[in-house]
Amino acid sequence: MGKIGKNLSSSRIIILGFAGAVLLGSLLLMLPFATREGEGASFADAVFTAVSAVCVTGLVVQDTATYWSAFGQAVILLLIQIGGMGVVTVAVAVFVASGKRISLKERSTMQEAISANQVGGIVRLTGFIIKAAACFELLGALVMAPAFCREFGLARGMWYAVFHSISAFCNAGFDLMGEKTPYSSLTHFAASPSINLTIICLIIIGGIGFLTWEDIRTKKFRIRKYRMQTKVILVTTGVLILLPALYFFLYEFRDMPLGQRVLCAMFQAVTPRTAGFNTVDFGRLGGNAIGILVLLMLVGGSPGSTAGGFKTTTLAVMLSSAVSVFRRREHVHFFGRRIDDVTVQSAMAVLSMYLILFLGGGFLISHLEGLPLSECLFESASAVATVGLTLGITPGLGLASRAVLILLMFIGRVGGLTLIFAALPGRRQAATERLPQEKLNVV
Repeated sequence: MGKIGKNLSSSRIIILGFAGAVLLGSLLLMLPFATREGEGASFADAVFTAVSAVCVTGLVVQDTATYWSAFGQAVILLLIQIGGMGVVTVAVAVFVASGKRISLKERSTMQEAISANQVGGIVRLTGFIIKAAACFELLGALVMAPAFCREFGLARGMWYAVFHSISAFCNAGFDLMGEKTPYSSLTHFAASPSINLTIICLIIIGGIGFLTWEDIRTKKFRIRKYRMQTKVILVTTGVLILLPALYFFLYEFRDMPLGQRVLCAMFQAVTPRTAGFNTVDFGRLGGNAIGILVLLMLVGGSPGSTAGGFKTTTLAVMLSSAVSVFRRREHVHFFGRRIDDVTVQSAMAVLSMYLILFLGGGFLISHLEGLPLSECLFESASAVATVGLTLGITPGLGLASRAVLILLMFIGRVGGLTLIFAALPGRRQAATERLPQEKLNVV
């Protein structure tokens, strides 16, 4: 931040922070010892991988386990951690640790980066975020370590446990299972309760959002005292896990043993939000299941989380707004609280932007590559929602299509509204500045 940040808006600081992390990561991945062959990655492969890691997406053009060296994997993991926590969050944490004073501008930027409600207490909240992330990631690694150590030996097993714990908590979806079968994700551990349940918990914890966990930590089991946003996030998240899991269990994995069937149904319901791991081959899923995965990917996680997507709160506001129209209510309501019109307008803008990017990206890739539109829409949804799930076409895409995915991943991570506010920093219209009104029929 520093002196340069004084002349930049918070939106531009966030964008430059992510762009700087991508540039540094790309340069490191191009070093000769970043790849197993010792030749270094090409500029195109390095940039794509760095963007995917910083934007915690998980789409790859080279298998992470077999192409990158231990150094390259460590760089990717560092980028995942920075991207998941947020570049601004990491920068503020470093400032605090070094004893430097955090200015009001830096606090304001931090507030926007993590979608906090107010500037007050932002430094304390940053400390909570860092500590909570470290605890959850360490606990996840310890639980998964025995299974990975049995499979890969002590040293590699511990590394795999740490890597996948951080990747899961940050909703990144990068994996090291290519040692068995390239691009296989966690399909070899589909029947492992310790791996499946731990990854599921880490994805949910990271995707719910730090503000939600801070609210839960403060108020414990006094649910009525939770902020309205916390209640909306918990209810919406629960519904978006339960209903898809029930569908997958009843219709998609009927040839599996009961225990594995339950694990696979739960895992595939959670991972699109927005982690990018998979424990089954998506080629075996029907069209309805693929459609559900696309919808879940686009929704993503919650505000102030490690996940992408247009967020659970946006979905909740839009559905509640529709209900209000049907019931001829003037305002949107949640748990006895009214939502202001600006929030509804913002939700509509965010949803519209994601749909335009999702559809536009899919159509463009289909045109460039001559591939089926359904497969291209799946990849574009995965990119813009920073998920990382794939039907296997990403490694074979041309440079132009990869550039489309890079743009979608970057916009999806920094936030479309952040980019728009940075590019169009116009002044807020005063309440008295109104044009003449005229009726427009929409039904």
